[in-house]
Amino acid sequence: MTTELSMLVWATGLTGILWLPYVLAYVQLSGLMNVLKYEPLPDLPDWVERAKTHHRNSVENLVIFAALIITAHLANDNNAATASAAIIYFWSRVAHLIVHYAGLPYLRTVTWFVSWLAMLCIFYQIVT
Repeated sequence: MTTELSMLVWATGLTGILWLPYVLAYVQLSGLMNVLKYEPLPDLPDWVERAKTHHRNSVENLVIFAALIITAHLANDNNAATASAAIIYFWSRVAHLIVHYAGLPYLRTVTWFVSWLAMLCIFYQIVT
């Protein structure tokens, strides 16, 4: 498996578990039965709202990242730049998770921008 595909698998796995923290917080705050009945939720701590927002952002970005990685793979456009960009993408998303949960808005933007630049690099390698 190429580095790019490995990073796609890891990014997908990370995104796939990002719902756990906020769902567990829902259950802890309002009880399992109220969550299952879709009862109105109590006021949630800020970190729970940030966790939901981060999950949504990760899903949105994963769609673009996956399309780029799969396209690069099918077009046989993998190279050192795409491999490095894929690694940078994954680790910047991990950093984004940490700073987003911590509520550090400026660092959150920086880590998101780094992941966006990584996707831009992969896009550039495909189209040139």
